[in-house]
Amino acid sequence: MINIILNKGKDKAAWQLHPWVFSGAIDEIESKPQNGEVLKVFNSDREFIAYGVYNEYSRIAVRLLEWHPERVVDEQWWRDRIQRAIALRSHLLHQENNTVRLIFAEADFLPGLIVDKYAEYLSIQVHSSGIEKVKDIIIDELVNQLEPKGIYERSDLRSRENEGMPDENGLLYGQFPPAFVDIVENGIVYQVNIIEGQKSGFYCDQRENRMLTASYAKGKRVLDCFCYSGGFTLNAFKAGAQSVVSVDSSALAIDTLVKNVTRNGFDPDHHSAIQSDVNKFLRELGEQGERFDLIVLDPPKYAPSRSSLNRASRAYKDLNRRGLMLLESGGLLATFSCSSAMDIDTFKQVVAWAALDAGKEIQYIRQFNQPEDHPVRASFSEGEYLKGLLVRVV
Repeated sequence: MINIILNKGKDKAAWQLHPWVFSGAIDEIESKPQNGEVLKVFNSDREFIAYGVYNEYSRIAVRLLEWHPERVVDEQWWRDRIQRAIALRSHLLHQENNTVRLIFAEADFLPGLIVDKYAEYLSIQVHSSGIEKVKDIIIDELVNQLEPKGIYERSDLRSRENEGMPDENGLLYGQFPPAFVDIVENGIVYQVNIIEGQKSGFYCDQRENRMLTASYAKGKRVLDCFCYSGGFTLNAFKAGAQSVVSVDSSALAIDTLVKNVTRNGFDPDHHSAIQSDVNKFLRELGEQGERFDLIVLDPPKYAPSRSSLNRASRAYKDLNRRGLMLLESGGLLATFSCSSAMDIDTFKQVVAWAALDAGKEIQYIRQFNQPEDHPVRASFSEGEYLKGLLVRVV
């Protein structure tokens, strides 16, 4: 096994169980490893730190896997990690919920691997060369543990380009998923397009937040922005919302949403599905004098990195300002950010600035987080990406 020696003073994060070693921290590589190869990482005094997988193309040159020298990273090591991740989530799968994130990359000590379960199908994303190298083992163990009807790969990711890998989309095991797979979340049925939908097909990270937000929706006029396939919309209807307006720029999302409303037996006469740019639509609603009791803002990632945080903050502020202007006193705004570069305190400040510009006085009455199948390792704060606020206009 090839050894990598870190520069003096560049080993602190690795000792503290952070899984990333950047290329600038490396002093010496004792041979020429292949991309995705497992190697040993040492400090400048030649003390063993961890096993990790190497990639020559990425700024993250080594993704650390195991800190115990006696636990060699072999085939059984990978299988054990997969078994553990699945076992920790088994209680989340029941009659009211058959969709869950089974493996969440670094959080499950499997950096670069995402696995989502949608009823009897699995959707996987491979972000790193280390996972790519053992993909056959991973698929075999997933089949052993879960016996799915099919496993489909959705590795069309910018991160793969950074790792020197082409996109990979296609069937890895069993049957192709149908055009729409019926799943159940919070007792609501969704039709999920695994092959062409966003990300891996569905956003199961908002499962708990949809239900919490819906608890305020009874009798309310609701506006669901960036609605995708209707998570917040359907939960609001289930909770007794008076009416819901849902808006998204994707034609596929709107088409899927309409099917989901009908599939669950909700009254389409109380629902408006709008394909539009959300900021443009919010501006038009303001000009028309429209008002709502509850507004959901769940935009895509505005800050993919810390270098884009200032620009993203301005975008979040403008979006929330437009939303707040459509609320009267007592109105509620459920607003979210999925940018890991933006922490909750910064997000609160951005929303406060938005309220000031909108001429609204607000209270924060609840904070939202990612659910337990998207855990955050204490040593890897970058895994905490989803945060949200429930805001009341006073």
